[in-house]
Amino acid sequence: MTAKHPDGEPWQWPEETWRKIVGRARAGRSMAPTHWPDGARCAVALSFDSDHETTPLRDGDESPMRISQGQYGGRRAVPRIRALMERESIPVSFYYPAVAALLHPDEVRALADDGHEIGIHSWIHEANTTLPPGAERDLTFRARDVLAGRDPVGIRTASWDFSVDTLDIVKEMGLLYDSSLMADDDPYELLDQDVPTGIIELPPEWIRDDAVYFNFVRFSGLRPYTAPSAVEEIFKAEFDGAWDEGGLFLLTMHPHITGHRSRMPVLERLIRHMKAKGGCWFATHAQVAEWCRDHSAK
Repeated sequence: MTAKHPDGEPWQWPEETWRKIVGRARAGRSMAPTHWPDGARCAVALSFDSDHETTPLRDGDESPMRISQGQYGGRRAVPRIRALMERESIPVSFYYPAVAALLHPDEVRALADDGHEIGIHSWIHEANTTLPPGAERDLTFRARDVLAGRDPVGIRTASWDFSVDTLDIVKEMGLLYDSSLMADDDPYELLDQDVPTGIIELPPEWIRDDAVYFNFVRFSGLRPYTAPSAVEEIFKAEFDGAWDEGGLFLLTMHPHITGHRSRMPVLERLIRHMKAKGGCWFATHAQVAEWCRDHSAK
């Protein structure tokens, strides 16, 4: 339940209250670059949130069935994803809750050795906006420490749950970028009450996320199902729009969701479609953020 605001109901708020609320982590200047590397027309940033067992653990759910769904991500899906990216010579970004990284250290090490990026993604997939004061900072710093050997420069909050404290934590950590907010299609700088932070936002979107189409939780109302062919059509349309505009196509996936036999072909065909179209720079989120930092219009 949301705590009652000291200024009363929203319709009672004075102007300074709602201006302060919308001023947190607000979109600032565009960080879209003047050009992409080697004359590429658009950038493609593929990513996987490797939640594995942490979603049921976050909910206090000790069910072996629910935990096994997450275990599938590391046991079967990540090897398929690694093999596909090796065949296609594509570097991607993997975001790990610290608990998942501790449960699968060899997996994280192998992905880093393959040249993929490892980013921060919470401690145990906690929802930041539900935490008591101070807990988010403690958990995020602990999560970074677990991944310290992989030199993380970016963060994606679990379930994109960006609290009123998150930006301060990201600034304190000195991170290059965040990938949790959705104010644009292309990269932009985050403002804190109209003050530029230097932090680059690489915006995701629920439209470009596999979970909203494929996720399924037994004994709950979460039972959406979209045919893989329909998801492929949506992702292709999103990419074609980015290609037409010369922008960024950022896709968020989860190993335990996309890594199944019927769904991996969607990603394979999407990659073939992008390569056939041509002019694509395939890069990690960190590489995109670094390029935008160095080549955006001033």
